[in-house]
Amino acid sequence: MLLMPINMCHPGMRLAKNIYNDDGMVLLAVNVELTQRLIDRLFSYGIDYIYIEDSRTDDVIQEDVIQDETRTRAVIEIRNTFKKVMEDSNKRGAVNYYDIGRNFRDVMNMIIDDLSAHEGAMVMLNNMNIKDNYLFQHSVNVSIYAIMLGISYGYSRENLETLGLGALLHDIGKTKVPLGILRKPSQLTTEEFNEMKNHTHYGFQILKDEPNIPLLSAHCALQHHERVNGSGYPRGLHGSDINEFAKWIGLVDSYDAMTTTRVYRRPLLPHEAMEQLFAGSGTMYDQSQIALFRDKIAIYPLGITVRLNTGEYGIVSKLNMAVPHRPVVRVLQNEAGTVLKDPYEIDLSTKLSILISEIGEIKVDDLDADSHIPTLL
Repeated sequence: MLLMPINMCHPGMRLAKNIYNDDGMVLLAVNVELTQRLIDRLFSYGIDYIYIEDSRTDDVIQEDVIQDETRTRAVIEIRNTFKKVMEDSNKRGAVNYYDIGRNFRDVMNMIIDDLSAHEGAMVMLNNMNIKDNYLFQHSVNVSIYAIMLGISYGYSRENLETLGLGALLHDIGKTKVPLGILRKPSQLTTEEFNEMKNHTHYGFQILKDEPNIPLLSAHCALQHHERVNGSGYPRGLHGSDINEFAKWIGLVDSYDAMTTTRVYRRPLLPHEAMEQLFAGSGTMYDQSQIALFRDKIAIYPLGITVRLNTGEYGIVSKLNMAVPHRPVVRVLQNEAGTVLKDPYEIDLSTKLSILISEIGEIKVDDLDADSHIPTLL
């Protein structure tokens, strides 16, 4: 399969993986033939990449580390809880959410079990779901990243649950931010940004007194925008004064936000986001945490289309666990522009002079009439 940007797809291609909505319902199933109308609709929904069938890459398959059932349950719980908190905002007096911890602990155990079954695997979270509400999907993604890192770091099951709850609910305070600010399609004013920053306080206030939520998880909502050099908010904490779990969540929160489509900017590619994180190593983020994150995230996901500095085009066909930034590339088109009947592979971990120069920029303009293989131009 090929992982291609939606704007590079054209009618006649066939989906290689299902696309879901926030309710877990299949909107487009495997083998569906794309039309221009479907492509336009996926683009309008905020889908960045889709997997396309290709006979030369049938053996390149991404195995999901999180089951569809788990992700769907998590998104539904987040959506229902956040909407309830929004509705309760107009009620007078204190409102208790005794079921939050109980409901989300079940979700946490499902995510932990899924990730534990794939311990040692690199995580690839691709934008294959309709973005009905960025906040819900983002919360689930951050929890998956955080728990994966916690497992790799060696946290106990109890600590994984606490970290996971903090990650899943880190943005719950945004339910108290006016929708006009939360959904504004342009840059916020100073006043609006100050109100947005208050979501950390709001989240802490919602979670801190709930009997089924660890206080440490509530502090993750409060501190996930703090930075090790003191440049963060709300309190400008430095280094070890920041909760360790909040540091993990702050790191993955930034990464997922950078790699997700927003109304005011395109998403960064995984390697671009990683470069930005490393630019903040030791100042914004903890160096050792970034190093572990780099080793556990597939910077170049399987199947993604790439261009090499040699002029050759192809896809990432295998990951090198020891050097994630140097994968194996299956070349489908040579430097002369010829589509290859017999593709070959280059292991970038052994060919150090060869680099990936572009991601997702392969243009597929039509299908080869004889082989039904996309022609790369």
